[in-house]
Amino acid sequence: MSDQAKPTEGNGSSRRQFLRTSSAIAGGALATGLTVPRTVHAAGDDTIKIGLVGCGGRGTGAAAQAMNTKGSTKLIAVCDAFGDRMQGSLGSLKGRYKDKVDVPKDRQFTGFDGYKKLCAIKDIDLVIFATPPHFRPMHVAEALDNGKHVFMEKPCATDAPGVRLMLDNARKAKEKNLALAVGLQRHHEARYKETIKRLQDGAIGDINLTRAYWNGGGVWTRPRKEGQTEMEYQMRNWYYFNWLCGDHITEQHIHNLDVINWLKNGYPVKANAQGGRQVRTGLDHGEIYDHHFVEFTYADGSKMYSQCRHIRGCWNSVSEHAHGSKGTANIGGATIYDAKGKATWKFGRGGGGGHQQEHHDLFAALRKGERPNEGEYGALSTMTSLLGRMASYSGREIGWDAALASKISLGPTEYDFKATPPVVPDAQGRYKIPTPGRTKTV
Repeated sequence: MSDQAKPTEGNGSSRRQFLRTSSAIAGGALATGLTVPRTVHAAGDDTIKIGLVGCGGRGTGAAAQAMNTKGSTKLIAVCDAFGDRMQGSLGSLKGRYKDKVDVPKDRQFTGFDGYKKLCAIKDIDLVIFATPPHFRPMHVAEALDNGKHVFMEKPCATDAPGVRLMLDNARKAKEKNLALAVGLQRHHEARYKETIKRLQDGAIGDINLTRAYWNGGGVWTRPRKEGQTEMEYQMRNWYYFNWLCGDHITEQHIHNLDVINWLKNGYPVKANAQGGRQVRTGLDHGEIYDHHFVEFTYADGSKMYSQCRHIRGCWNSVSEHAHGSKGTANIGGATIYDAKGKATWKFGRGGGGGHQQEHHDLFAALRKGERPNEGEYGALSTMTSLLGRMASYSGREIGWDAALASKISLGPTEYDFKATPPVVPDAQGRYKIPTPGRTKTV
């Protein structure tokens, strides 16, 4: 997560006046009785001022990518749960971007409530959220309530109540005429867009089966240190706790599941799954599984077979595939084959770089007076990953409606480093692991 200081306010009202906002946007807002946000940007060289919440590698990278966009930008506030991580990020960004980073001490925030102080700074136009995903729904709600545009990393939540709040956030952003972008960057890559379009136009006929993979060796671990509270340990080692991460089926595999949803122009109606924890079983591996296999079913009866794995020395793949009545496609490879396996179309080189392109697209849209909103598909693709996790953990077939309606909330009752987190280790330092046939997920 990210984030102690008192927020500062600038007079910036003249800076935020519309330079070239379309009459359609302004007229539409007036017609519906909505107030046009004071943080709207249109064309020209007006500076878009950025706040960053979550200063880990992805947050630092997203801030850099925002400042790489065309036009004047400036990072003016940062926030992280931990001061050391915040200072490391600031040092890196300041060294690279010099005067584009203007973050004095009174705009540096730490702790669980720092995001509120950052969002209250009137000069900020857009907030980047790159905290552990549990915090995403509440953080985004705060930013929207303060009239800020939002770029948020995926996934959008770690439980169904969080997804429902994010769907509310998507609606709120539309009502307030605010941008809400989501870090599912494949939507911004030309190779993906062209491949999806061709498949949706019938290049391989009726699509009856899809496959999606995120199989790899896993990610970092951060061992427990002397003097850490349990809450601090889990926050530092957030990838291994479901309330913070959602399991790797959500934190990583969402990308591939989202691509198939995009292709199908819809979401699964049910899922059954298998999964477990066979290799990554150490004390520093928390409570998540190291593998999941899910069979998703869509409304038209077609299937998606989904694999994600964190085990070294195995077959690895991060990819998406489609099988149709007339051929097949390697979607991530941007290649289409006929029924005999001969390549009939290939995008070729280039067309990637989505992490940067999504920021180019967002900032260009803001400068044109457009307000992109990716909140709904971000939330529902997150829900797809949660549906798979629910099926895997329970060992039962789970329907979409029941999963989305689940009232099981994974988060803590109190946000404080001295508070007790939702899960705690036993006397041997081990956490309770979900058990198929016994674990309740809806």
